[in-house]
Amino acid sequence: MPMSRRGFVLITLGLPFVFYAVFVLWPFAQAFIYSLTNWSGFSDTFDFVGISNYEALLNDDTFLQAVRNNLLLAMVVPFVTIALALALATLVTVGGSSTGAVRGLGRSSFYRIVSFFPYTIPAIVIGLIWSQMFDPSSGLVNGLLTGIGLDQFTSFAWLGEVSTAMPVSMFVIIWGFVGFYMVLFIAAIKGIPSELYDAARVDGAGRFRMTMMVTLPMVRDTIQTAYIYLGILALDAFVYMAALNASGGPQNSTLTMTQDLFNTAFKKGQFGLASAMGVVLAVLTLLFAAVVFLVNRLTKGKDR
Repeated sequence: MPMSRRGFVLITLGLPFVFYAVFVLWPFAQAFIYSLTNWSGFSDTFDFVGISNYEALLNDDTFLQAVRNNLLLAMVVPFVTIALALALATLVTVGGSSTGAVRGLGRSSFYRIVSFFPYTIPAIVIGLIWSQMFDPSSGLVNGLLTGIGLDQFTSFAWLGEVSTAMPVSMFVIIWGFVGFYMVLFIAAIKGIPSELYDAARVDGAGRFRMTMMVTLPMVRDTIQTAYIYLGILALDAFVYMAALNASGGPQNSTLTMTQDLFNTAFKKGQFGLASAMGVVLAVLTLLFAAVVFLVNRLTKGKDR
């Protein structure tokens, strides 16, 4: 007997929704409930304290500094990563000779493999490697800089200075992801009909104009998806920051909300307050995604 329409809907939509509700929605609801209590995390009793935890966060200078750091990461890391990845992807796919058929640079497969390689390395390994590279006394970076005569970088603490700790951390995150998104954009650009590039070239468009008038509009949805994923990464960034500066950096200059949440929960035993931090992080993540969708919609012009 053929499956009825109701049975088909229950299996294809109802069952996945049940799993989603149990393993995603319910944990979020639990976190919000615990955020309204003073639960220590290691007892079966707790008191309801209402929004006291959220009021405490508004008066917590450390947490507010972590929020500012995460917002800075969310503004810089996605933009720079996508800009670099898109530029490299354009060179590899349509940045070749300006005469004849539109094509990319020679040996493009080699560039893809080399650029994608950092993404295959676990984040914690990337963080530990670069923390050693930027080591003040034995790091390769200071060794190279002093080797070419820049003696001011002798024993320079890149991760120990307020002015450089965050930029260096951003560089490490961008280095780890730009290759992956380059490959992602290459796949998107490969799906653009070559006739569009040929027509643009006939009209006298150069590489930059073709990028702005053909490539960007055609890969807009891919850029939107990449921006959201990178924004979520930047609002977390726990692994990278913990590997580079486990203590939060000088004057908490690289401290993230997830690091503060971890310390609050597992070092201070304040799981209720930590749950409130998690709720704030979830709200900021949703707001970031909403802003990206809104900007993408408003900038589509007649395609809205």
